[in-house]
Amino acid sequence: MRLFTVASLLILLVMGLGLYYKSTDILKDNSVWSLLLSSAWSPLNGQYGFWAFIVSSIYVTVLSVVIALPISLLTALFLTEYAKSWVKKTVFPVLDILAGIPSVVYGLWGTLIIVPWIADSLGPRFVDYTSGYTLLAGGIVLSVMIIPLLVSLFIEIFATVPKDIKDASASLGATSWQTTRKVVLRKALPGIIAAVVLSISKAFGETLAVLMVCGNMVEIPHSLFDSAYPLPALIANNYGEMLSLPKYESALMFAALVMFVIILIFNAVSRVVLQKVEEKFKL
Repeated sequence: MRLFTVASLLILLVMGLGLYYKSTDILKDNSVWSLLLSSAWSPLNGQYGFWAFIVSSIYVTVLSVVIALPISLLTALFLTEYAKSWVKKTVFPVLDILAGIPSVVYGLWGTLIIVPWIADSLGPRFVDYTSGYTLLAGGIVLSVMIIPLLVSLFIEIFATVPKDIKDASASLGATSWQTTRKVVLRKALPGIIAAVVLSISKAFGETLAVLMVCGNMVEIPHSLFDSAYPLPALIANNYGEMLSLPKYESALMFAALVMFVIILIFNAVSRVVLQKVEEKFKL
């Protein structure tokens, strides 16, 4: 058991070292900060700035979680605390189907439905022109992709709240909603945070669906109706055809290393926050 535990940690270490080794070619000629903080992207001229890609990745991920979190949380609360058995029997298989749909199908759905809706109906209400391939389209598609994951996790978390605690709340005169808000959500808060962290990690690394609807223009998006170019889309768009250019390949490996480090830092910080929340909200 100790051997397999150490092996799982070594896999993470080997991945990080491998990405760093493949990135050394570009790091010889550029400092890390110049690569991270520059938005100039012209590989043929030796300009490799990743700031626009990093910002696009963060914006798309945060937007998707902002959209998906309230929907998933309220859906899970309804299914756990209020729904009848026939509703659960209908919804649970649908969630399993949604979770198993390939990302390319979500991308096609976004291209055929969400992008035209933004370009023809929603966008003209706020901006003079938008192609529809925008940050908003990516956020909507990603949110739909992570909703099944969040709902399933929240249901499992809420199911662990002891019934005795809820019965005690009801016996003191609390309404059903007060019990849900003051007891269930309070007790489940650490698990909710952990589920959100998992969904952010999944959304941040999503590639194909985002690639198909975000527009993939190298610019920092200043509104929901601007195009975005997340890091996973950059790697997927260029890696295969740029293998003949060592510096370009190294730049793409550095992009993968940046994603790797961001996810590690985010998960480490979230674990610290989670421990603080568990200590504060113990019942």
